[in-house]
Amino acid sequence: MLTLRRANDASVKVIRVWFVAVRTGADKVDGTQTANEGFESASYGADEALKRTTFRTDRELIEAAVELVRLIPLIQGVEGSFEWREKEGTPSQNALVQQLGRKVVDGDFKAILCSPLAAYEKELIHLLMAANWTGPDLDFAPLSLLDIPVEKQTLVTEETLQRKAVAELAWAGEPAYHLARATFLFRLAQILLDLPYHHARSAGWWRLRVWNVHAQLLDEPVAFPNAALEDVERDLADEPDLVGQFWLERGLLEHRQSNDRAALGCFVRAARATGLRYELTGALGRRTKFQQTDLTQLVLLAESRIRIEGGVEEKGRKSKDGEGDEASGGATRGAALELTTKGLPETLALNDDTLLEHTEFTSSNPAALGSHLGHLDPSNQPALHPLDQCILLSLCLNVRNTSPAHGLTTEQMTPYVARVISHPENWSVHTMALLLRSRLEAHRTRTVERSTLQLQALIDQMPTDDSTPAERLRFLHALPLPSKWELERELALHFLSLGVVKSALAIFERLEMWEEAVRCWQATEQRDRALTVVNDLLAGRRAEAEAVLVRGKANLDAAREAKLWCLLGELEPERAREHFERAWAVSGETSGRAMRSLGGYLFARDEYAEAARCLRRAVAINPLFSRSWFILGCACSREEDWEGARVAFTRCVTIDDEDAESWNNLASVYLRMDYVPGKNVSQTETSYKDKEASLKADRAATIPFENQMLAFRALKQGLKFHYENWRMWMNYTVVAMNVGELAEACRALGLGSESVDADVLDRLVDAATRVTLDEPGSTVASPNEGQNLVRRVDDLFVRVLLPRVSSARIFRAPLEAYLEGYRAGIAGQMEAGETDVERWREGVREVEEIYYVLVNHGPKVEGSKWRLQARSIVRTFMGRTKDFEEEAEWSRLVGLLEDLKEGGA
Repeated sequence: MLTLRRANDASVKVIRVWFVAVRTGADKVDGTQTANEGFESASYGADEALKRTTFRTDRELIEAAVELVRLIPLIQGVEGSFEWREKEGTPSQNALVQQLGRKVVDGDFKAILCSPLAAYEKELIHLLMAANWTGPDLDFAPLSLLDIPVEKQTLVTEETLQRKAVAELAWAGEPAYHLARATFLFRLAQILLDLPYHHARSAGWWRLRVWNVHAQLLDEPVAFPNAALEDVERDLADEPDLVGQFWLERGLLEHRQSNDRAALGCFVRAARATGLRYELTGALGRRTKFQQTDLTQLVLLAESRIRIEGGVEEKGRKSKDGEGDEASGGATRGAALELTTKGLPETLALNDDTLLEHTEFTSSNPAALGSHLGHLDPSNQPALHPLDQCILLSLCLNVRNTSPAHGLTTEQMTPYVARVISHPENWSVHTMALLLRSRLEAHRTRTVERSTLQLQALIDQMPTDDSTPAERLRFLHALPLPSKWELERELALHFLSLGVVKSALAIFERLEMWEEAVRCWQATEQRDRALTVVNDLLAGRRAEAEAVLVRGKANLDAAREAKLWCLLGELEPERAREHFERAWAVSGETSGRAMRSLGGYLFARDEYAEAARCLRRAVAINPLFSRSWFILGCACSREEDWEGARVAFTRCVTIDDEDAESWNNLASVYLRMDYVPGKNVSQTETSYKDKEASLKADRAATIPFENQMLAFRALKQGLKFHYENWRMWMNYTVVAMNVGELAEACRALGLGSESVDADVLDRLVDAATRVTLDEPGSTVASPNEGQNLVRRVDDLFVRVLLPRVSSARIFRAPLEAYLEGYRAGIAGQMEAGETDVERWREGVREVEEIYYVLVNHGPKVEGSKWRLQARSIVRTFMGRTKDFEEEAEWSRLVGLLEDLKEGGA
């Protein structure tokens, strides 16, 4: 019989059932009947007494025993305190449960799993995370925990269990990483936690943790079911740190599903629960060694609430105005919160001849007036509690800016990371902080070397035993710390961005990440090599994991095989449709990747109805891919399925509310759809093909007013994130006029329109001349009427229109402005030797934009040498960036030069 060694408690039947399911191929295990039938059908010779034992009753007894004492580690996992407290009136004979709790904290996996009474599923999760996230390497084989009869050893092996678990962990068509260690134990924990719990109030929280871990095992993010976890928070109301950690972990799950707004709300609630106070402000200081003048530098002021021994919160001292004010000494941790921090990850020095190691603040007070943390010295802040450090690191994940190229994102995130690095308190927390710093420094020439070396050092430390498993696992659930393979993948991608393709390829091949390996082969013009490897994998001629004993194609689960067929379709465009359809069939019609790829393939070939059908299947499987929703919206628009397009673009902006293009397309759909709730409005005569044309005022009557207002709001939202898009401004001008927002039409006509719309201008003049001027002293609230409107129209003429109309510079001025903007942008300042491909692609877009400005408006400027200017700009940019000739966008630059030649340049 399959058992845990020395296990004699009835609870281990649940674990045995999992192995029975693996052996017999049962799809689901639940309840007493399934458990007993599984044992009998497998003929494992279980004794009659064990068969007669009621499974659910035993489990309830175990739950009651585990939850009888106040074991914080059973909620906090290994992050718990060493303080073991019993509830009032609890008998002391539950020493066994307390001993097991201590073993959980100590990370003594084998002792826990071999104990007669344990919360097995919790420790199985920790074992997986130790093996794949924090290290050190396990000192025993997971299969050694099991007693396997000799006659069954050839059937039940670690490889067979691993393969079965990886296949079952595939979710929404996304495969799980097949080289993760001890995956079958995690799958076992998942099965146990799916069972009903009647006494263990922390079960919901552990399910949340299972989803968090599961999300990191998958290749792409997927949507997981929402859990009703409010009861968990209510049960923990007297434990502020537990409430804070609960919301922190929930926020991390939201973040991994790209729900950044919801994640930020959870992180803020976590900070409020733990009593963390923080403020991003400025203080005088110096950043370079040769800086003579003190300048305002960004700094994060942060302070933990005071904690004293035993976990009892100490109230802050009262300030003179009566407000609560914790002492500036910060977090005072006693024995209950102390863990040894020896063997912390190595923090590499910058060793730069210009930049200082840390910002040197010369002012002891922050620059912000009325700051609640003004008593803190920016250069000498108190240490933070490790949980509060976790919250700060998670908060900086949501610092975003509408123009990341401006560098504000990095500048805002750096103070968060620096605040945590300055006081290392825990191995995992410090590792995460160093990783974030490495990412921030990866694109700066003065810091890129340390970024690479630091990332390599973090990977090298994983298998060492320089710190205890207890410390490494203590805050792991509260951190966005990537797994070992994700860290190595990140290093390989970093190598790839630096042009070190061979080193990146070696890592991808070792990790068996074939999609990334194919990119490397294509970058080195080895497409035949990529085809050979993918075909060999599919045909079973190439074994993947070296540790796998059972070779051949049988090692491929359906999700991974479908992904390989998709990859083959991308490598062989001439047979792409055949390969994508094969991937869909192989996966049992569960591969979202196959339908995404096929939908994109069909859309590119103008088969919009078929593309929409495929993309609808893709988003039904995994709705988190905004690009799939976007292409679906475009396909529906081409088919004039306006309701389908509205749904698709609405989902796009729901996933990413800064997607300006989707906001613009959504507005366009509103102006073309004839759907009004409760009404049947006649179809507008406007077709999709004239989308780029201005919407004329005489067509406004055919568009429902409700739809026009929705379009106005959508365009207004989109312009917040794409302020320089003049086409959106033109659309916004016309729609604003149609809905009566005359002041906004004036503003848009002056700000964004490249040319003046005569119809809109006539209507504005007509509205301004027909209004009755306000009586002296009267107040008109609306900007769309009275003196307010007259003032705006007058300003539009004086400041914007008259300089254009009364001068020969009407076209020359925009050309000169565009050229100045180009010279100050990325493309104008890019030099030879650039390695950042994303920066180069942005430069290509800027070159195309200035090219079309010159082509469209150059001929209207007398004496303009616009052809020579356009050709010179494109050639200069191509000459400086020859290293990117292999990129797909290079052909667009070549096309621009050919267009100039065809035009007689």
